[in-house]
Amino acid sequence: MNYPAIFTSLLLCGVLAAQSVAPLGKPQVSSSAGVKSPYAARARSYGQNRMTPKAREYYTLLWGVDSLNVRSVESGEIIRFTYRVLDAQKAGPLNDKKNEPSLIDPKAGVKLIVPSLEKVGKLRQSGSPEAGKVYWMAFSNKGRVVKRGDRVNVLIGSFQANGLTVE
Repeated sequence: MNYPAIFTSLLLCGVLAAQSVAPLGKPQVSSSAGVKSPYAARARSYGQNRMTPKAREYYTLLWGVDSLNVRSVESGEIIRFTYRVLDAQKAGPLNDKKNEPSLIDPKAGVKLIVPSLEKVGKLRQSGSPEAGKVYWMAFSNKGRVVKRGDRVNVLIGSFQANGLTVE
């Protein structure tokens, strides 16, 4: 038997087979109409919740907060709103227990509230804000009416954040 010839032909078959298979980790884009890459939705949604520099400056100067974020959690049953405090004095009204927060989805036509649990109380942080810390509140989304990708408005007393995208 001629082992070098067999080895060479097996090596050549392996190289040809490897070239015909698409490399792993790279998205495959189909050229046929109507078929999209599985990565297209993820690439399109990346960065859509970013605020304009003017909006960021508005919330920073007037309310002392930034990094406003709305996210669907717990399989969509809860919508969590988070923000980072930069100026504790300006951000005080957001943590005030007297100001009842609400989340409005104009497209779905619903207004979500922060639920109050018997032993826990309201699902929100309401202590004195401290600069540099991130605070949150959770809105009940029974029936999962508000979905990822929806644009919502958050109202807390006179604070209003419009057009935030639910992640």
